[in-house]
Amino acid sequence: MANRAAQKQNNRAQIQALEDALKQKDAKIAELEQRLDRLTELLVNAQRARFGQSSEKQKYVMKNAKQMSFFNEAETEQNPKAPEPTEESVTVAMHQRRKKAKRTYNELLEALPEEEVFLDLSEEQKNCPKCGMQLKRIGKKYVKSELILIPETVKILRYYTYTYACPSCEKDTGYATIRCAAAPPSLMKHSLASPSTVADVMVKKYADGLPLARQEKIWKRHGLELSRATLANWVIQTTQNWLKPLYRQLKKHLLEQNVIHADETVVQVHGEEGKPATSESRMWVYASGKRCSKQIRCFEYQPDRSGDRAKTFLKGFKGCLVTDGYSGYNKVEGVIRCGCWAHMKRKWREAMPDGATVKNSKSAVGYSYCNRIFAWEKKCEDFSNEQRKEFRKLKLEPLVEEYYLWLNTVNPEEGSKLEEAVTYARNQKASLYTFLDYGEVDISNNLAENAIRPFVVGRKNWLFCDSVKGADSSAIIYTLVETAKANGLEPYDYLLRILTWLPCFGKTPAAEKLETLMPWHPNMQALNETADI
Repeated sequence: MANRAAQKQNNRAQIQALEDALKQKDAKIAELEQRLDRLTELLVNAQRARFGQSSEKQKYVMKNAKQMSFFNEAETEQNPKAPEPTEESVTVAMHQRRKKAKRTYNELLEALPEEEVFLDLSEEQKNCPKCGMQLKRIGKKYVKSELILIPETVKILRYYTYTYACPSCEKDTGYATIRCAAAPPSLMKHSLASPSTVADVMVKKYADGLPLARQEKIWKRHGLELSRATLANWVIQTTQNWLKPLYRQLKKHLLEQNVIHADETVVQVHGEEGKPATSESRMWVYASGKRCSKQIRCFEYQPDRSGDRAKTFLKGFKGCLVTDGYSGYNKVEGVIRCGCWAHMKRKWREAMPDGATVKNSKSAVGYSYCNRIFAWEKKCEDFSNEQRKEFRKLKLEPLVEEYYLWLNTVNPEEGSKLEEAVTYARNQKASLYTFLDYGEVDISNNLAENAIRPFVVGRKNWLFCDSVKGADSSAIIYTLVETAKANGLEPYDYLLRILTWLPCFGKTPAAEKLETLMPWHPNMQALNETADI
């Protein structure tokens, strides 16, 4: 009897040990499955980032569209029946990019220089093929038009000044009074640099993303040996000597606006003191809101991403600050923090597995909520600030409240992308609600992201800055180029004008003179009327 009881006890112990081992294995399997899901999420998002559509429109996320190959684009897009551009399409397209220059079609044609080409018969052909009598000209007939490209030309301007002497003074005293015309001030002493050449170098690098090494080859094709070091010297010295006061004046106007968008991106700078060449620095961008009276895009280079950089730059600003979820912006004092629903939407998209729908995926539900919010927001895009605020209170506020009530029911697995999206939504709740109370505030930070995109695209070509001065100069030039574009000006026309006038204003120009060079000033806006199209 005792042996039987001991046997039962031993069996129970073995069963319990097996059950414990099974539970441990089940827990281990669950842990590995969770880890596998996490790694799969990371892989899917990496593939999306590298190969997927950059657009966040629902059709690109919810459907399995074919991914077009970037390597055979010419073959896949080639179409023998594609229409050739006409005078109308070319001219009107260019006109549409100049929103300020509202001219009719005929006025646009008149803005283009024209040259007539007359086609004539040879002397032999001017005889009638039937009777041999000489033909008589009876008129001309229009045949066709062509758009002709004239390559840029390079020439040297040599300045001479006439000298005048007073013969009367020389006769009476033996010494003549001498006078001569003053020469226009130079951008750089003892240099061939001119406003046109420096503006061209700046626009090609900072607007078109063309590195100085490639520009060096272009100059060589023109027959000029201009090294990239010389070109860099032109850019940096001109920026540091003449453009800084204009940059500071633009920043002053920016801080007076009621809405500012902010963002930052990585930049690698060689020659930073105390930092290895491979370390990461930051290029910050601050942009006035879409509904602000003055459109400004202000870049600033800083060696790190500390929130103190934004705090220092935005000192004195008291309006609404629209940013992503980076906590460093919390250091900015005296502002109203506004969140970005585009970032929120992106978080849900990143958490969505392939084939996700609102029926089988919480992340798809969150993504759907964001789509509905953006759809309603689009309906009030053209409203006044007060009307948009009232519309948002009526239509969007209940939807946002419903969104956060639903969010309370979501319990994501630890370490998953879904948890990241839920955590972001909960942490950013206050700032994501802010837009409901301010009609002048957009619901996303896309304006800042679009402003910094030209820098990101250009960085792919020139990769890094050689020096701190170079990075600082880049920030100033990007500020002027992107602000000019935001105000409907061609960057080259604007840079040419300011580089011509700033040396005339001296090293410390008065604020009144700098105001005449602001992109929104009538003198600058007149460039839209006088520029060739």
